[in-house]
Amino acid sequence: MRNIAIFLIAGVLALTTWQCDTPVKGTVINGEIKNAANIQVFLDHVVIGKASNVLAKAEVDGSGKFKFEFPEGIPPGIYQMRLGAKRVNLAMDGSEKLVEIKGDLASIQNYDFSITGSSNSQSLVNIMNGLFQRKVSAEDIATYIDTVSNPELGAFIAYRSLGASGQFIDTQKKALAKLDPTSESAQEYAKFISAVERQYQSQMANQLIQVGQPAPDITLPNPNGKDYSLSDLKGSIVLLDFWASWCGPCRRENPNVVRVYDKYKSEGFTVFSVSLDGIDSRTRSRFGNEKAAQEYLENQKQRWVDAIKQDNLKWEYHVSDLAKWESAPAAQYGVTSIPRTFLIGRDGKIAAVNLRGAEQIERELKKLL
Repeated sequence: MRNIAIFLIAGVLALTTWQCDTPVKGTVINGEIKNAANIQVFLDHVVIGKASNVLAKAEVDGSGKFKFEFPEGIPPGIYQMRLGAKRVNLAMDGSEKLVEIKGDLASIQNYDFSITGSSNSQSLVNIMNGLFQRKVSAEDIATYIDTVSNPELGAFIAYRSLGASGQFIDTQKKALAKLDPTSESAQEYAKFISAVERQYQSQMANQLIQVGQPAPDITLPNPNGKDYSLSDLKGSIVLLDFWASWCGPCRRENPNVVRVYDKYKSEGFTVFSVSLDGIDSRTRSRFGNEKAAQEYLENQKQRWVDAIKQDNLKWEYHVSDLAKWESAPAAQYGVTSIPRTFLIGRDGKIAAVNLRGAEQIERELKKLL
């Protein structure tokens, strides 16, 4: 009797072990989202440039939990998860078995949530969270595209982060080149890139300053009142950089400019920075007297000086007329948004415009060395 009991226990243990080792069939996505009780959640399949297709729908229970089940597995691709008005993207490679998502509805749209069981989705969440926190630059996106193992994920990140900004068209084309050219994703993405490129070329054709033209001279004071002229730098390769201390994209771009400057300053490269800090006439009119306006102007000037130090902008040429958007050089160069750059060759002529990211600046700079 004792032997039979031992045999039965051993059999149960063996059965239990066999059941635990059996691989899960298909794909299950479990979610637990705070503050999302009793709403519907949708999972859509995403193709760049096309409307999303609803793949599945589930109900979120009273504790914020939901489940998607795909008995045949989930196809590789990019997906959008919708919870009410909130939307986030996921990326699957087709090998996922059990994916678990945990977060809060209040912050999920900023990719502030955890995900396990899908390395591609985790990679996407990390890069998107970095974008929302403004910690990821255009150069980081280019590096990501070069290193990510899933080309469709690389293309989607390029599309989401760089969008219709024509100055990053080369990065988008690099992402496109990694896709299967016969796939729907590649064909739709190619259409998007082509449209962006046409629009950008049209914009560039209407710019006041064109490649090949002599760079108009600029003479303005630095923070200490010393005048510097752009023409004094003829014979050097110069990056003319319009920026401002209050401009977030400018401040995020500054480390890229510093990196290129450090690498090529010994080869005759320098930077001529024109700040759009200061006060314009409309802002000045809001003050009741000239003293208050002057105090505001001095504060803006100090912000400019502080930003130069904080961002380690170590080159000598920092100038401004402290007129903000009424800056005379900005009008002369047709600058309506910043950061805006013009690369000037040793002959004093414009060689490239609107360069962003160390990789882009360096590529054009090398042509002039």
